[in-house]
Amino acid sequence: MPELPEVETVKRSLENHISGLTISEVDLLMPKILKTPSPQSFAGILAGKTIKKLGRRGKYLLIHLSGNHTLVIHFRMTGRLVYSPPGTAPAKHTHAVFRLSNGHELHFTDMRQFGRMALLETDRLDTLAGLKDLGVEPLSEEFTREFLKKQLKRRRVKIKLLLLDQTFIAGLGNIYADEALHKARINPEKTAAHLTIREIALLYRAIRDVLEEGIANRGTTFRDYVDGMGQAGSNKEALRVYDREGKPCLSCGKPVVRTRLGGRSSYYCPSCQK
Repeated sequence: MPELPEVETVKRSLENHISGLTISEVDLLMPKILKTPSPQSFAGILAGKTIKKLGRRGKYLLIHLSGNHTLVIHFRMTGRLVYSPPGTAPAKHTHAVFRLSNGHELHFTDMRQFGRMALLETDRLDTLAGLKDLGVEPLSEEFTREFLKKQLKRRRVKIKLLLLDQTFIAGLGNIYADEALHKARINPEKTAAHLTIREIALLYRAIRDVLEEGIANRGTTFRDYVDGMGQAGSNKEALRVYDREGKPCLSCGKPVVRTRLGGRSSYYCPSCQK
């Protein structure tokens, strides 16, 4: 699933190309991807709307439009939104085509069909399920060491599971949670409330570092993720533990281990993360 760095990269790669353009026509080929409004209303509302700016909240891409509307996109596992030149045939699994005033198109594709869209009034974004419950943005000024310290004191849950909780911190997923915990030398199964002051400080810095690194490397591509121009990210080469089971830890050389937490794989170094 695209996490904060991937969605931020899609946003940045698209905004200079589509900001200021008008959506002239929409083909919704897979109605079930739409949460709101009805498929019958979707194309009619979007036609003639100008793209004012792009935003991001957690793992959600926000396309702010004229007329006080915002298109919200959650990519889930395999969703893509790609800026396509005139004459580009939609790829297999294309579920929506947005025709733009410059002749280009935005193609939303999703092989697994888990991705979702919603179109609603901009001042009603805080009513959208999922989006309205998101926690603090980890690269914002609101995310401080004191915030993290205060929040962790009362959380008696394994730290890896807490980092995956989108109502706690918005945008972290399996990849960057594992990478942050390794960088901070914290075992993913340690109870959040038991972290020391030093560990909290290290975790705070590690979360920001791995996210900023992921953005600088334009996201992590294993198979499906591409940015808004259809280009893969290069952050896979920077990963220290994620998806590296049995390979040497880049800090100590001992083998990286994979375990299961909350039904999902977690990668860590038992030597560095005791």
